[in-house]
Amino acid sequence: MSVNVAITLTRGDFHRDFHVESDARVTALVGPSGCGKTSLLLAIAGLAQPERGHIRIGNATLFDSAAGITVPPARRRLGILFQDTRLFPHLNVAANLGYARPGDHDAVIAMAGRLGIAALLDRWPRHLSGGEARRVALGRALLARPAALLLDEPLAHLDPPRAADLLDLIADIAEVPIVYVTHELAEAERLGATVVSLAG
Repeated sequence: MSVNVAITLTRGDFHRDFHVESDARVTALVGPSGCGKTSLLLAIAGLAQPERGHIRIGNATLFDSAAGITVPPARRRLGILFQDTRLFPHLNVAANLGYARPGDHDAVIAMAGRLGIAALLDRWPRHLSGGEARRVALGRALLARPAALLLDEPLAHLDPPRAADLLDLIADIAEVPIVYVTHELAEAERLGATVVSLAG
């Protein structure tokens, strides 16, 4: 699935033109802190409004200022994994996983098995480790049947063994195209990603 983004984005004091083109299954946005990786991901998700330009994922135009197109975030069919996971604190793991598929208990059980978190279904988010919370958030995103996944520094603040496990899991379980934000080139290379440098 292709990723084609050419936008001008301003958020507070941040202002930048972005140009990204990729036909790879995994597109990695790589660069140091402050270069705009997360801002670009938010624009793709529809959570930050570009001033002008276009955003196309596959055959879908999500934003095109010239054509007057702005698809609302909920209709973009994108699964998003934020750095802070954003799990619902009042829902246990099973309910967090099933949020996008209410009533589909079998899908929740199957996903929990694939993610290695079947023993955690009754646990509350506050009792999860960082790696466990990331797995739950990844499963919730995948259960929404997204057309693509947007992953924002999914390994941030994990110790090396847990980070390596989660990276392997992402490579194995994700059956949709991925836009992967990281400041670590090694992560992108391990995923076999097409690397788009945002360092300049």
